[in-house]
Amino acid sequence: MTYVPLLDLRAQYTTIHEDVASALLRVLDSTAFAGGPFVADFEKEFASYCGCEFTAGVSNGTSALWLALVGLGIGAGDEVITTPNTFIATAEAISFCGATPVFVDVDPDTYTMDPDLLEAAITPRTKAIIPVHLYGQPADMDPILAIAKRHGLRVIEDACQAHGAEYKGRKAGSMGDAGCFSFYPGKNLGAYGEAGAVVTNNGELAQKIRILRDHGQTEKYKHAMIGWNDRMDGFQGAVLSIKLKHLDKWNDARRGHAGLYNELLADVEHLMLPREAAYARHIYHVYAIRVPRRDELMAALREKDIWCGIHYPIPIHLQKAYEFLGYAKGSFPIAERCARETLSLPMFPELTTEQIESVATEIRTLMMADTSPATSRTRLQPAM
Repeated sequence: MTYVPLLDLRAQYTTIHEDVASALLRVLDSTAFAGGPFVADFEKEFASYCGCEFTAGVSNGTSALWLALVGLGIGAGDEVITTPNTFIATAEAISFCGATPVFVDVDPDTYTMDPDLLEAAITPRTKAIIPVHLYGQPADMDPILAIAKRHGLRVIEDACQAHGAEYKGRKAGSMGDAGCFSFYPGKNLGAYGEAGAVVTNNGELAQKIRILRDHGQTEKYKHAMIGWNDRMDGFQGAVLSIKLKHLDKWNDARRGHAGLYNELLADVEHLMLPREAAYARHIYHVYAIRVPRRDELMAALREKDIWCGIHYPIPIHLQKAYEFLGYAKGSFPIAERCARETLSLPMFPELTTEQIESVATEIRTLMMADTSPATSRTRLQPAM
């Protein structure tokens, strides 16, 4: 039996530990612990990587979204449109700037915002759109940007799962007014702790976010506005600079793993594999399949020491925290079906061929058996 973790951060660390150790020692020797030159260097490098002029490093991805909204003037009484099948941070950022999240359903193939549903959700209170580049695949940005331009709306890309993903050759995060990234340790580009960033081509917005992240200071003890403490640590800037050099190689490895999964699982009945849109270069932060009776399959795989995950089991509009918005079951049927059926298979750059083959073999065996992996004798039924 082959143990297969959902994620293995140590496997990646062992490949770069000497460079990381050296970088951390430089931070220690300089005592530049909060912001400082290591953060500034990473900001320049990441802006260049994304094809943007500016990066503002912040404390985490949630803060990146929140500061981008605040920096663009989104506040009380405004509405911001996004999708319900994302991590709650997307909606939290909207709420904490005083605005109201408004949801639209997603495309059934890509699980990203369905542009055909977007315009109907716009009201006189709508001020911005946050498309989510989910699982490592960009949303269909051209129609979203066109609708936003027609209605005078801001576009903030939630690129927290899309480091290096591309839309028609353009990097995720580079197309809207701002792009927001999380560097949580498990991301394709992950810090060794918490960190995030906003990328933009708007110099005024970048400067405003830099002021907001540092208690509204234009210089020490001179506060031009009410801000917050959202600085990136020097340690994280140094680590991210090291890891950014490897990001494309790691993303290529993920794409290779996805290709092998696709090949090995292609003929398994009742299993929906990820679909890369024609416009996209998917970087597979998550390799998400859809399968009926998902929880039973997940439990059976765990018995085989294969660890999977669920992104995300409850869509935001059905979370207790957001019940005040008045949505109900059935409001967004595609997102709700994804919540019931989506299963994230092991995915990280250092995943081995043997591990992928083990995962695929067990799924094939369980899906093609005469009985389901649980006690029920009913065969797994197809996704609708």
